[in-house]
Amino acid sequence: MNQASIYGNPEERQRLVSRAVNLGLATNIFLAVVKTLAGILGHSQALLADGINSTSDVTYYVAVKIFTGHAGKPADREHPYGHHQMESIAALLVGAFVVTTGLAIFWNAVNDLFDLVSGGASAWHRLEMFTLWIALLTIIIKVILFMYTRTVGRRTDNAAALALASDHRNDIFSAVGVAAGISLGRFGWIWADPAAGAIVALLVLKTGIGILRDASAELMDTVPGEALDRQIHEIAGAVPGVLTVEDLGAHRFGPYFVVNITIGISGNLTVAEGDRIATEVEQRLYRGIGMLRRVYVHYHPPYVVPQ
Repeated sequence: MNQASIYGNPEERQRLVSRAVNLGLATNIFLAVVKTLAGILGHSQALLADGINSTSDVTYYVAVKIFTGHAGKPADREHPYGHHQMESIAALLVGAFVVTTGLAIFWNAVNDLFDLVSGGASAWHRLEMFTLWIALLTIIIKVILFMYTRTVGRRTDNAAALALASDHRNDIFSAVGVAAGISLGRFGWIWADPAAGAIVALLVLKTGIGILRDASAELMDTVPGEALDRQIHEIAGAVPGVLTVEDLGAHRFGPYFVVNITIGISGNLTVAEGDRIATEVEQRLYRGIGMLRRVYVHYHPPYVVPQ
């Protein structure tokens, strides 16, 4: 199914997003339990930090699942354009959780590293081998989840799914850092494990800031720019009877757009003929650009008649 048909089939779009969220939620519950317990029993601060990160993932996955469920509701009197902005709110929530988690993990890792360097740490326990295997397993699982969720996010242009894909990618980097820290720690470099935890935290923080930035742009009605503007001008300008394409405005509703466009037509035409041209512009825009939810066309004689 191509992207245009996804936009035209909200049920299929919702089904794909829900599947990605459910798969991520189930996987993160499993990883949260395994990594947290393994980090404690295996004496790995980096793996424990990664387990806490997965526990946070579970929390906001539940939130995303709730919000994306509401996003699929049909339009009503209070929400004439539907509830799709819930997706952007969900992405914003994900970003806030990621940033908070990153700050907490970084602070804890830096404190542990300082204790080791200053000699204030308690007796060091050798890292268990199974902690490394769990870190490697996490990498494999997260690579698969990232590829799948990113594909779903791109096909549906769903802000929440794309945010979760970014978080999966962040988890890959985190697990790589954990595996490296554990490997070095087992060779006697005891500072490597908490140092890996700090690196993990910085990667978590960077991803969270990126998610917040993108979600904020969605909620602030940031328009994609020249590509959409050019496409609308080309489609509307090709309609017989349209002399000019003048004012154009667009704003977001979730992954969709509402467009207001002003066209110039001959002043000698009747109102009925003008309505026919405006309706043709609307229909061609709907057919040509799948992400349009509403199109409003105003027409009048052009200020400057094209030569």
